[in-house]
Amino acid sequence: MIKLPEMSPAELQRRLQGDAPPLVLDVREPWEVALARLPQSVHIPMGQIPDRLDELDRNDEIVVLCHHGARSRQVGAFLCQNGFRRVINLTGGIDAWSAVVDPGVTVY
Repeated sequence: MIKLPEMSPAELQRRLQGDAPPLVLDVREPWEVALARLPQSVHIPMGQIPDRLDELDRNDEIVVLCHHGARSRQVGAFLCQNGFRRVINLTGGIDAWSAVVDPGVTVY
């Protein structure tokens, strides 16, 4: 398994406010995104990633997020295996984002 770099929610928040924000790829299911979402994220459910790779730029820095970080780690490894080189997993997922950065994001 590919060892992905990790990024904390606080670091992601800082990076999103900077001059060159990463693309945030949300790989959760639609019902999960309906409950809690980062407004600036791109949503492609995990199961659709293989068929929708052409929607992503292999040169972009991509931070992958899910609920707690396991699915995003799997998707990140898949992206790396398919030519993406700047892929980072969001540590703790949207759950950690809610706890550390924005308590207004629903916990589920």
